[in-house]
Order: sequence, then C-alpha cells, then structure tokens
Amino acid sequence: MADGIVRPPMLAIAEHSAQIAGRQIFWRSAGDSDVPVLYLHGVPTSSDDWTSFLPLTGGLAPDLPGFGRSGKGADGDYTMEGYDAFVEAFLDHVGAQRVRLVVHDWGTAGLLWAQRFPQRVERLVVINGVPLLAGYSWHWIARVWRTRVLGELAMGATTRLGWKQLSRKFTPAPGPMPNEWIDAALGHFDQGTQRAILRLYRSSPPVRLAAAGERIGLLTCPSLVVWGEHDPFIAPRFADAFAQVLGGATEQLLLPDAGHWPWVERPDLAATVAAFLDAGDAGG
Repeated sequence: MADGIVRPPMLAIAEHSAQIAGRQIFWRSAGDSDVPVLYLHGVPTSSDDWTSFLPLTGGLAPDLPGFGRSGKGADGDYTMEGYDAFVEAFLDHVGAQRVRLVVHDWGTAGLLWAQRFPQRVERLVVINGVPLLAGYSWHWIARVWRTRVLGELAMGATTRLGWKQLSRKFTPAPGPMPNEWIDAALGHFDQGTQRAILRLYRSSPPVRLAAAGERIGLLTCPSLVVWGEHDPFIAPRFADAFAQVLGGATEQLLLPDAGHWPWVERPDLAATVAAFLDAGDAGG
C-alpha cells in the first residue's frame, strides 16, 4: 500500500440456502474460521446489513426467518423464543461450536441463545440493540405495530416515498438514509416480513424484554457496546445499561454522528468491529 500499511485481503462473500428446522434459510458467509463471527440483523432488514463487515471479519450472516430471502410461512415462530431456537438450529447446521457474536436491533434475540450457552460465545458486539433490560418502553412506531388493526393498516400503507421521508429521523446526516439502504430495507418488505414484525413486537411487551435478559451477566466474554447516539428508537443510556449487566470486560463506543444503523454514517465502524473481534486471535 502507498501509505505503508499492510492490510489483510478482503474475503469473498458466498451465498447459501438450505432447509433448517423446517424453514428455507438464506445466509451469507465469508472465510473459514474455527470460531466464526455470527451476525444477527434486526427489523426490518436482512443480512444485507453486514456486507461491509463480512469481507473484513469473515463469518456467517443469516436472513432471520421472516426476513430477507428466508422462509416467511404463516406458521413461523416469530418470537424471541423462536429466534433463540433458530440460532441453535442454524449453528448446528453449519457445525459451529463457538462463535464471536455481533447483534443489532432485534438481533439481540440471539442473546437468549447466548445466555443458554455462554461458554460458546468468545466475543460479543452489541450495536444499538433492542434492550433485554428493565426500564425500556417501546418507541412510537413499535407502539403502532403492537396495536391490533392499526399495525396492519400501517404496514399496508408503507410506501417507498413514505419510508424515505421517515428515514430522515433515523440519521443525523442531512436528508434521508441513502437510496441503497432504503432499497435493501424495502426490497424484501413483503406481507410475510410484515407479519413476522407484527408477531415479534406483539409478543414482546417491555416486561418480557426485561425477563429475557435476566441472565445476561452469564456472558463473561469480552464485549463491545456500540451506539449511534442519534437513535430515535433506543436512547444511548441503554449502551450504559448493557455494559453494566454484561459479566465480562466491556468497552463502549458512542458515536454522536450516527443513528440507529451507525455503520451507514460511519463506514469505518466495520474496521473497528473487526479489530475488536480479532483482538483475541479467535479461530486462527
């Protein structure tokens, strides 16, 4: 490199699809590690969120059931417990015994699995995660989705123009979120994903969120909590709350120039996360 810095080669991303626990599941992978990074996305997105991370870190990034290119059947279990079971089945399918775990937004449902198998998590990164903690109240969009009939009407009325205008609230940057992000978010926002979102939120009142995280202290691995402070959904104080309940050494990174999807405003975040995940020389 002209600047004298030697950088590792970027890893190629591969795409996969298979029946896992009775569902057709799509996922992306990169590299080959004994302790892969497992990326879990939130609502309403998919593994598209992680395409700038995977070439740096390698790992596995599934489209969760009900999202992206994965199955969205009406009989799916789109609850925290359902996603807990999915993570276990997915890791069994790919043969991963230990992981370095990265969760964003509703990807924190994977922390239910992590609390059951804390010894299988080598490192943890939480990015603007739905709080499995006491003291959280749902934001206004979630309250709409949690309301019968009103939620269905709001889902049915979603348009690209409306989503683009709403996305101005997601970021401190001028204007809405980038067109590429909007296209990725809405590209799979069909009736199946809308149904999954409504079931997930309606099965998750704040009291159940707090109960779901009661054993987070069992996670004693090194952790990094990242928060875009311009988050209209989850206040930055929950970065502190996560750091306080995690049982191991925890670092915090607060980004005043970023929102709920902080890597959109801060593309350098992928390299920061990669450096943290690699700090333990996991997986070789």
